[in-house]
Amino acid sequence: MASNYDVVIVGGGIAGLSLASALGKECSVALVEAEHTLAFHTSSRSARQLIPSYGPPVVQELTVRTLELMRARDENLPEPVLTPRGFMLVGDEEKVKAEASGNMHPITHAEALQLCPVLKPDSFTAAGLDSGSYGCNAPLLLDDHRKRAEAAGVDIFTGARVHSAQRIGSGWEVGAGTEGFQTGVVVNAAGAWADELAVISGVEKLGLQPYRRTAAIVNVRTPLAPQTPMVCAADDSFYFRPEGGQVLVSPSEHVPSGAEDARPYAGDVDKLIDTLNTVTTLGIDSVDRSWTGLRTEAADGIPVVGFDAEAPGFFWLAGQGGYGFQTSSAVAELAAGLILGETKAGSPESRTAEQLAAVRWSIRR
Repeated sequence: MASNYDVVIVGGGIAGLSLASALGKECSVALVEAEHTLAFHTSSRSARQLIPSYGPPVVQELTVRTLELMRARDENLPEPVLTPRGFMLVGDEEKVKAEASGNMHPITHAEALQLCPVLKPDSFTAAGLDSGSYGCNAPLLLDDHRKRAEAAGVDIFTGARVHSAQRIGSGWEVGAGTEGFQTGVVVNAAGAWADELAVISGVEKLGLQPYRRTAAIVNVRTPLAPQTPMVCAADDSFYFRPEGGQVLVSPSEHVPSGAEDARPYAGDVDKLIDTLNTVTTLGIDSVDRSWTGLRTEAADGIPVVGFDAEAPGFFWLAGQGGYGFQTSSAVAELAAGLILGETKAGSPESRTAEQLAAVRWSIRR
């Protein structure tokens, strides 16, 4: 016999968990995750940096609101989720100017070298700094969302891949693993598998595309000071930041992929190490571990948040790209308001919803 819930959330990453913790006290919620572990894919492979100057204007707006909500949450946690950590963009003047936006301001060449002494002086000519950026303890945040959701009565099912979903009367019937659900709202928070879930549900897909992003933890001969900002090349060829006594590095690649449990390609990390050993004095000598996550994007690069225009009760919470953690709390707040019908016209939340939905259904392909 199927269990009845007001909302069934499909996907146990940062998007699904943050929404579950926001909705749990307001209605009955089930969260279903295909893997046997929550946050198994992209959400466990985050760069763990929240950058207010990163992304298009609506994403920056969501990031600022997320930081407000996380700072308020940190007041009630024994260990903070957020740690101040600047974000510095380096490159030639034209590229830095083109990429700098929002909360980022230009700094001198000398100031950049003072903030990150391992950069070779001739490796860049211009820099910008976002001093309002924060490091994020992603595992702690994910676990806090899970605890809040469960405390609010949310039922979480892992190892429950959705194999059927159909519109029945005024609601939905969903089959996931060995479980069956009846619900008024299905939330598609399936990440790289969001279009696949749409097809299973008889909903027209949006053409969401996963892209690879590889990272590694490396050992270096010249450690970074803990307060060193995250450093990103303005041409998107690399980024790096401190990770304890080691360094997290990435080639910042944006390579299309299918929905899969992605793994690093042979040679990608080696090429990155060669690049970083050329433009810095880090002296990378070994790799501790490496991984690849998938950043799933809509054609317009804007997150997909809202009810489908043609499938009643089917709610999209997908396409966050590289902005998943940094917009998560604000997106959950927005999504919860839309699902509960509490978002009022003219409010900041409704204006954000309008921006997100303005070209939403034109991206189908």
